[in-house]
Amino acid sequence: MSLQDERPTTPTAADVRRWRRYLADERAEAAVYRNLSTRRTGEEREILAALADAEGRHEQHWLDLLGDDVGRPLRGSLRTRVLAALAKRFGSVFVLALMQRAEDRSPYAEDDDATARMAADERIHGEVVRGLANRGRMRLSGTFRAAVFGANDGLVSNLALIIGISASGADRHFVLLSGIAGLLAGALSMGAGEYVSVRSQRELLDASAPHPEAGRAVADLDVDANELALVYRARGMDEAAAREHAAEVLGGRTVTAATATDEHEAVGSGTSAAVSSFCFFASGAIIPVLPYLFGLEGWPAIVLAAVLVGIALLGTGAVVGVLSGASPLKRALRQLAIGFGAAVVTYGLGLLFGTGSA
Repeated sequence: MSLQDERPTTPTAADVRRWRRYLADERAEAAVYRNLSTRRTGEEREILAALADAEGRHEQHWLDLLGDDVGRPLRGSLRTRVLAALAKRFGSVFVLALMQRAEDRSPYAEDDDATARMAADERIHGEVVRGLANRGRMRLSGTFRAAVFGANDGLVSNLALIIGISASGADRHFVLLSGIAGLLAGALSMGAGEYVSVRSQRELLDASAPHPEAGRAVADLDVDANELALVYRARGMDEAAAREHAAEVLGGRTVTAATATDEHEAVGSGTSAAVSSFCFFASGAIIPVLPYLFGLEGWPAIVLAAVLVGIALLGTGAVVGVLSGASPLKRALRQLAIGFGAAVVTYGLGLLFGTGSA
C-alpha cells in the first residue's frame, strides 16, 4: 500500500502548509548544491550534483502529495536562501559546514508524511557534506588555526592587560603604552612560536618519510630473504600483508610507500602560519587599545574596550562553531565567557595591587 493510500483523501490545511514548506526547502537546498557544484571541479562537483539530484527526488515526493494543492511556489527558508546566494558567489567551506548542520536537523525522521528512505537520505547527506567540508577544513587547518587562535589570544590577553593596568590607577598614556607593547610582544611571540611549531612538525614528517636512496637498493635485494618486508612490518603492516606488498615491489610494480605529501599539506606552511598568527594576534590586540588611542580613559575606556572585544569574541567563536559543524551560538558564548573571565580576574588583581601601592 502506498503512502498516499494510507492517508485521508483530503489533507488538512496544516498538512498542505507543511508540505509546501518542505517543497520550498528541498528546492532551496538543491539550489545550494547546484551553486556549490559550479564552484568545484572533478569528483567534488559530481558529488554535489548528485546531492542536488537527490533533493530533486524529495521535491517530487511533496509534489505528488500536494497534487492540485501545490499553489504558487514558496520561497525557501531565509537561512537556506542565504546559503544558496553564498554558494553561488563563494562556494566556501563555511557554506558546506552550514549545510552539514541543516542536513543534520532534518525533520523527516519525526514526520510520518516523509518516507523512511527520505529520512535516511537526509542523514547520509549530512555525512556526505561533512566529508566535503572536512576536505576544506584540512586545506585551512594550518593557517586557519593560527589565525583563530592568534586573534583570540590578542583579544583576551591585551584586554586583560589593559583592564588590569587601568584598575591599578595608571594614567591613559601608560595604559596605551602598555597595550601597544603587549600587542607587539604578543604578536612577535605568537608568530615565532607558530613558525617553530609548524616547522618542527614538518621536520618530524620528513624524518618519517622513506629515505630517497632506499628505492635504489630494491633491485639488489635478495628475493628469497625479502628483507623489504621488514620495512613494511616496521611501518605497521602485519607479516602477511608486508610480504605481499614487498613481493609486488620486487615484482617491478610501482607502489607508493608513504603519504607524506598529504600530511605536509595538512600541517601547512610555517611561514604562512607565522604571518597569519602575527597579523591576527595584532588585529585582535589592537581592539582593546582603540578607546585609549582616541583619548578615552577610566571607566568609559574600559567599558568601550570590553564591548568591542566582546563583539569580536562572539564573531570568532561563531566562525569556529560554523567550521566545526557545532552550534555557532554556543561557541560564541563560550569564547565570550572565557575572554571576560580572564578580564575580570586581571581587573581584580589590578585593584588589589593598585590599592596596595596607594
